[in-house]
Amino acid sequence: MKTISELLEGATAQAVPVVRGIGDGQLADGTPCSEYDVRALLNHLFLVIDNFRVLAAKGSTDFSRTEDVVTGDWRGRFDDETTQLVKAWAEPGAEEGTTGGMRMPARTVGFMVLGDLTVHAWDLARATGQDFVPDPAVVTELEPGLAAMAPQARKMKVFGEPFPVPPEATAFERVLAVTGRDPGWTRPLR
Repeated sequence: MKTISELLEGATAQAVPVVRGIGDGQLADGTPCSEYDVRALLNHLFLVIDNFRVLAAKGSTDFSRTEDVVTGDWRGRFDDETTQLVKAWAEPGAEEGTTGGMRMPARTVGFMVLGDLTVHAWDLARATGQDFVPDPAVVTELEPGLAAMAPQARKMKVFGEPFPVPPEATAFERVLAVTGRDPGWTRPLR
């Protein structure tokens, strides 16, 4: 079984090129997350990465922040912050016990950020016309993990209702569907 940091390293390797490939002119474009445009989704993802880095160290977090951090060299900063996230989850004890304010098993919390990083990288890729192929090891771990979390995530309004997919759907299409996403979503023509 891979550690959360190893899985995050694989997810980061797939997410960073997507973020680097986003053009400034695409920041107002829609995404598969109907409540977010590209800029808002990037801001959300930066907040998630920062908070889950703190949670790895069993610290307290603040998910209510709303400042716009998609400024300056935000692409380079995304690379740096995901590197720090991987390091935080590689620290001894990061996967043990419970996390700070969330009071959930640390490994479960690690899967939450792994899911956010992977699924939102797909969201951003789809929104900006880029290819995205998730790390197969990440998908193997995410599929049962997100399926188990889905009922609670729906109660918390984090996941939508499951999207129906055919029996021949890929494992990643099933991961997307369990979060309420249409795996066939495409960006509107301009």
